[in-house]
Amino acid sequence: MIDINESVMQFLLAFVVVGPLLGAVAALLPAPPGLKGKSPEQAVLRHGVTVTGAVLIAVIVLAVGFDHDHPSKMQASTDISWIPALGVRIHLGIDGISLPLLVLTALLTFLCALYSYFKQQHQRLAPGAAGPSPKAFVSLLLLLESGTLATFAVLDLLLFFLAFEMVLIPMYFLIARWGGEQRTRAAWKFILYTLLGSVVMLLGLLLIGIKAGTFDMVALATDNGRSLTTSVQVIAALAVGIGLAVKTPMWPLHSWLPDAHTAAPTVGSVLLAGVLLKMGTYGFVRILLPVTPEGLTTFAPYLAAFAVVGIIYGSLACLALARRGAKGDLKRLIAYSSVGHMGFVLLGIATMTPTGVNGALFANIAHGLITGLLFFLVGALKDRTGTTDLDTLAQETGAALYGKAPRLGGLLAFGAVASLGLPGLAGFWGEMLALFGAFRPADDLNRPAFLTFMAIAAFGTLLTAAYLLVVVRRVCMGAVPQESPKLTDVQTYEFAAWTPLVALTVLAGLWPAALLGLTDPAVQQLLAGGTR
Repeated sequence: MIDINESVMQFLLAFVVVGPLLGAVAALLPAPPGLKGKSPEQAVLRHGVTVTGAVLIAVIVLAVGFDHDHPSKMQASTDISWIPALGVRIHLGIDGISLPLLVLTALLTFLCALYSYFKQQHQRLAPGAAGPSPKAFVSLLLLLESGTLATFAVLDLLLFFLAFEMVLIPMYFLIARWGGEQRTRAAWKFILYTLLGSVVMLLGLLLIGIKAGTFDMVALATDNGRSLTTSVQVIAALAVGIGLAVKTPMWPLHSWLPDAHTAAPTVGSVLLAGVLLKMGTYGFVRILLPVTPEGLTTFAPYLAAFAVVGIIYGSLACLALARRGAKGDLKRLIAYSSVGHMGFVLLGIATMTPTGVNGALFANIAHGLITGLLFFLVGALKDRTGTTDLDTLAQETGAALYGKAPRLGGLLAFGAVASLGLPGLAGFWGEMLALFGAFRPADDLNRPAFLTFMAIAAFGTLLTAAYLLVVVRRVCMGAVPQESPKLTDVQTYEFAAWTPLVALTVLAGLWPAALLGLTDPAVQQLLAGGTR
């Protein structure tokens, strides 16, 4: 840790939240004259790289200046009255739970901006062709980043809701304007599901704030539900939990996700899987665990049951898509795999133990890194072959990647084995800790039921390994047909965008204490009665 003045930390956190919003407005302004040798498209995409890069640097400085000896303490805090009549305050702060999510969000958004900038230079439109405005793309990307970072940094329930909703519009337009086939249907399904869930969540948040007399998340967590009756906690936990479960997504509220991923552009899929899904599970940890402990205890067995059903369902859906002749879409398969992986996150939260919750937070970060990498790779594969259909990749294009594009094939295989939870990589620890948490859940929970959930979830890991290995065999292995088209291997700009994800996946797998050392003290205090 480097000693950084608290006022500087406060400024940096405020910049992290507001900076992308200001950058989004600036992206829409007319380009200044005198762009020597630069097209307007290049200039605005470079603007996106600059803003997201500045935000990433600010987040890294925040992480360096963070007091790692006291990760359970709220740091870089700003607390300003905003709407006195409602008791709403602009309250920002970070602890060991939110800091890793800020870093993940800033990193993935920067890599998406970098990837988009260099891809635009390598893949220009044909003469006379028209594409969606880069200005709109960059502004939506930055607006999405601002809303996501705000979700992880705000400490007021109503501000949390506003930030939670802020991401819906930019993601809707990213899918609807830059997506593939059936993008309009997928975009509408995404926004309708999440909006309906959010309406129910808002009612729960208002119930908590009105009954407790405050919307301040730190005060509510410290109170630990003592000012809320059991019936209020149960109703609030159900209402808020439904909204969060839609965004996670939890089975059976997941059906918007495969369509959204299949239609979304590469950048949209990376951010949707890598960042937006984490907003739902973060809400479970930040709000429901400390604020409505009795309510969550009531629903924990049902949450765990839905989680393990999601694990098995997601894996079986992936196996069905991966089999020969199924006409399975590779992006859709990865989307269904996310349903299973987020099931492990929800199972860890449902145990209401430090081990399980730490596993959930670790799995959150691991999923963001690994699935973000996988969607980057699948996007690159589609750019080269024109398809993500598994049968077409395996037969018509003869995509024996190990022989035709060995680095691309090797990276795809790496992402697959990381996703299946190979020991030594990031995907292993989160799932393992979630299973350990289910082995010995909180004292108020039914242990035999959670042992059953643990056994089912463990079986799900075998199914996960099965479908991912089938994908690797079908796409990467085999003899290269002589008549098959050549494939370009990994380009320099792609290597730059993907290397940080590979490195962090390995680092988190070999040194899990780097992340658990941040989350564990904060989780321990959260479960014991709030945060200071």
